Amino acid sequence: MLTKEDIKQLVEDEDVRFIRLQFSDIFGNMKNMAITVSQLDRALNNEMVFDASGIEGFFYDSDSYLYLRPIPDSFEIFPWRPNQGKVARLICDIYDGEGRAYSCDSRNVLKRVIDDAKALGYEFKVSPECEFFLFNTDEEGKPTNTANDDGGYFDVAPLDNGENCRRDIVLTLEDMGYEVEESHHEVAGGQHEVDFKYDEALVTADRLLTFKMVVKTVAKRNGYFATFMPKPINGKNGSGMHLNMSVYKDEKNLFDTGGKIGDVAKSFVAGILKYIPEICCLTNPTVNSYKRLIPGYNAPSYIAWSNKNNSLLVQVPSTSGENARVELRSPDPTANPYLAIAASLAAGLEGIKQGLVPPPEVECDISKLSETELGALGVKALPVSLREALDKARHSEFLENLLGSKLKKAYISEKDKEYAEYRQTVSSWEIDRYLLRY
Repeated sequence: MLTKEDIKQLVEDEDVRFIRLQFSDIFGNMKNMAITVSQLDRALNNEMVFDASGIEGFFYDSDSYLYLRPIPDSFEIFPWRPNQGKVARLICDIYDGEGRAYSCDSRNVLKRVIDDAKALGYEFKVSPECEFFLFNTDEEGKPTNTANDDGGYFDVAPLDNGENCRRDIVLTLEDMGYEVEESHHEVAGGQHEVDFKYDEALVTADRLLTFKMVVKTVAKRNGYFATFMPKPINGKNGSGMHLNMSVYKDEKNLFDTGGKIGDVAKSFVAGILKYIPEICCLTNPTVNSYKRLIPGYNAPSYIAWSNKNNSLLVQVPSTSGENARVELRSPDPTANPYLAIAASLAAGLEGIKQGLVPPPEVECDISKLSETELGALGVKALPVSLREALDKARHSEFLENLLGSKLKKAYISEKDKEYAEYRQTVSSWEIDRYLLRY
């Protein structure tokens, strides 16, 4: 655990001259206030005030002046910046003028879920699988949506033209303390995946926020543009952010049965299946998210589970040792990691608390079943649009308890505006389809 004095000593020893105080808006976009070393004492004493009225989702609060409280253990020096006059960062919690945790701070939402679990003796561990695309840039350095290669799943150079860039990303992450378990080329051209080791839920969410910044920064240095857009290319697989989750008690993984799936894991799965329609607007928060969740592109579109079928919404890929986990496959990387992880864990925790039992496993290719066959199995579809997901969320008591009324209202209101703007926009598909025909 780093102390304030440890940080000040590191800043002096490493010749750090610039410090970024980072936080997230309600949609998971990283924000920061940059300070010089002369203001470090003020920052470490929680005296840094900012006007939140320009931050999306924050302006619903009558008090627009908020305080940043740095988390000492989040101190990191950016390895890609100059060796002289280095740049570091501190991730911050947000508090109001009365010293209360700010209601629209998404990091605080995840902290509350973790505290709820601790009250029952539980601890969460989470490991993400993060996918993204590397695209070429034009002569002016602006991004295109042309993939930088035509490689496929697990391909190597020269088919994998992003190999060097992906290696630089991994090495940069390791310099920042990540334990990267694997990285590889994904199914679509220009698509890549990096998986880092499971850790405590809050640590993982912090790392996901930083991960996106690292990927985009390193990609730019390699002459590419990195995007976490879920479905940037028609007819190709989209990018997901699968969440692998475990529940621990007394340092034992409760999903570890060494054989058949245990009752705790089944109840956790049942909780996710019950609440997933209500939390989709958090795990899949954009209009584009739902263009990934369609049959035929290795992404889930129905609410079903299995321990073997990796095309379904929820999978239990292992029940042995530290690797025992439940995998939720619907989230995508446009999600706010704090809210997506909080919602998924809270849903699973509710399943455990209520002793829920999941429906029978689905072992067949669900995309080939008719509506009658799906109905006979009791299988329902995930929301097919952001509009449907928002309608489910709007009436959700579970989501109200998770987010609080103020954050829920702010989030849904801003997403309603986003969907309304989408509805008013004429797409190139519509022009191609209808202009000459009619």
